[in-house]
Amino acid sequence: MQERLQKILAQAGIASRRKAEELIREGKVRVDGMVVTEMGVRVDPATQKIECNGRPVFSLEKKVYILLHKPAGYLSTVRDPQGRPIVSDLLPNIKERIYPVGRLDLDTEGALLLTNDGELAQAVLHPSREVKKTYVAKIKGRPGSKKLAALSRGIELEGKKTWPAEITVLTSEKQTTTIQIIIHEGRKRQVRKMFEAVGHPVLQLKRIAYGQLALGELKPGKYRFLPPGDIKLIFKK
Repeated sequence: MQERLQKILAQAGIASRRKAEELIREGKVRVDGMVVTEMGVRVDPATQKIECNGRPVFSLEKKVYILLHKPAGYLSTVRDPQGRPIVSDLLPNIKERIYPVGRLDLDTEGALLLTNDGELAQAVLHPSREVKKTYVAKIKGRPGSKKLAALSRGIELEGKKTWPAEITVLTSEKQTTTIQIIIHEGRKRQVRKMFEAVGHPVLQLKRIAYGQLALGELKPGKYRFLPPGDIKLIFKK
């Protein structure tokens, strides 16, 4: 079935549709060996060879949506030259070429969305959608109300103020505090850097939800396929 070329590139996770249009204009996309620079060209990915930057673009007609409970110690990637554990090791029976939507750093566990739907991935990650991510952080020490209020309002981090966060203290022990924090930004290691900035480094970190899509009882290393209704929960405030 024929689709617009820029849509095919977006669905394959190459880039957003707007960025895909730029790639086409720049002459970086070929169809059956011929450079295509015009917008609106319709292509059948099942019968025609599509390349972007010299690499083949695979047809991703069957959309797959997976929620994985990433354990700590795994990289949020589908390949690693150093041979370290990667999340695709936990999905040996998935034949489709799926990719993580965003990342969790090596030491963080929890909810990780994987899909071959490039448009959905872009929607989840785009700042304008303000998709909330909920984390539970066990931190060192017991931050006072002023520090928690500062995190809620937003703090200066690497020259840029963070957006307001929703902070809830879950438990407070003698030497540690467990806090739920909800943010919609996606800066690298953001939650860890926020708590470190106020003098309370993170000891353990777990993402428990995208929007209203909760990790629930899913065990570390396990995953489940997401039906359409669950995907909609990602964007619910």
